[in-house]
Amino acid sequence: MAAMAPPTSGGLARDLALLEHLAQAEAAGEGGLGVARLAERTGRAPSQVSRAMSRLADVGLVARDGPARAYRLGPGLFGLAARVIDGGLLAAAAEPMRRLSADVDETVHLCVLRGDDVVTLRTEAPAHRFRASGWIGVPVPASCTSAGRALLIDVPEAELLRRFSRHAFAVGGPRSRVRDAAGLASVVAETRAAGHATVDEEFARGVAGVAAPIRDARGIVVAVLNVSAPADRLRPQLADAGARTRRHADEASTALGWPGPGAGRPS
Repeated sequence: MAAMAPPTSGGLARDLALLEHLAQAEAAGEGGLGVARLAERTGRAPSQVSRAMSRLADVGLVARDGPARAYRLGPGLFGLAARVIDGGLLAAAAEPMRRLSADVDETVHLCVLRGDDVVTLRTEAPAHRFRASGWIGVPVPASCTSAGRALLIDVPEAELLRRFSRHAFAVGGPRSRVRDAAGLASVVAETRAAGHATVDEEFARGVAGVAAPIRDARGIVVAVLNVSAPADRLRPQLADAGARTRRHADEASTALGWPGPGAGRPS
């Protein structure tokens, strides 16, 4: 059987155009595009678009929403972009992540905000723990996770209410406290006061987590360190784990040039 010919530069350009249209749709809050709408926007035949999207889905660059039959940017694309854009962040967080993982004896995640979702860039786990690397590049809602609440720690209440006023709040775990924008603003205020976020069976049943922000040289939150573990194991030390996570997140911030808490936060 003859080997498959490599994609031409023209084919690559057309595939990149499809990804660009998906990115524009997500930025506008459209929630994905189907084959017919992509064909209309690009001026291509629907059959061509369908084949191209299938190829992109096979390598994780796009993902398809089953009920809506619409395509969105996929976790593979987020992971690829993160490795390029966030190289300095990954380097600054590497040692604090290792120390935090050893400190709490649990898996640690480095997470960033992408739109209204949290995306994991890297995980660090103790040698005897399972490394939950399956979360890398996978977007999850910011509203019900400790990582998301820590990433939103500096966002003013009015902005949270505006930004999430039409957000569909999924109920994750049995102890979920956030059902609307006002509820999110309330838990973010708690996070701001404590300096770190905690969740206990809010994202998923049986899972607890803590997270603390990482700031760059300007004092802007660019990522968080997150500890996630079975609730029955983490719950007894939730407050202590939160304080330890904050300390190691501050170490990563210092490596990025943050002058420290005395410098204040950006307006």
